[in-house]
Amino acid sequence: MARMTRVEIYAAIRRDSRAGLGVRALARKYGVHRRTVREALTSPWPQPRKKPPPRRSRLDAFKRAIDQMLREDLNAPRNQRHTSGRIYDRLIAEHDMEGISYSTVCGYVAWRRPEIRVQAGRPPREVPIDQEHRPGVDAQVDFGDVVVNLAGKPTVCYLFVFRLSYSGKAVHRVSLSCGQEAFHGRTRARLQRARWLYG
Repeated sequence: MARMTRVEIYAAIRRDSRAGLGVRALARKYGVHRRTVREALTSPWPQPRKKPPPRRSRLDAFKRAIDQMLREDLNAPRNQRHTSGRIYDRLIAEHDMEGISYSTVCGYVAWRRPEIRVQAGRPPREVPIDQEHRPGVDAQVDFGDVVVNLAGKPTVCYLFVFRLSYSGKAVHRVSLSCGQEAFHGRTRARLQRARWLYG
């Protein structure tokens, strides 16, 4: 039997109460406290759960110092900015920090650094976004010069490269010309087959 949600329990309690069941019987039937039964009879909607107050952390005493270091980094050259490890070492050396793990400091720095940038009016750091390609839709095409040994003498030829963006599979053809005549029916058929096979 699927577990009932709190709203469903409240509705069932109200329905059974109208049928004549008492508070104790309802509490036993639905496996809830009598206080819950009384709440259900008072209101059809459960009260939202109270959020517990945020727990104090041992790092709270050092957060102001960390924030100050991160603010100094906003105008410092890239190679002089604080790493999480450097911040951790400074807290131990300069602020007598004890009993706080490196990962706790790292987690706070990783979360707080972008916030301080935004508070200072700086844009968030640019991050690379992965490209997404659908199978058989996108491809890259290019021609390039290659020198081949043809009948004993170096000859400049043209390399045609067709690469499918989704799978990374490629088709390469070398021809004496990079004009449209080099792209004849057999090559087109091979490219279409490659798109169908490798997407």
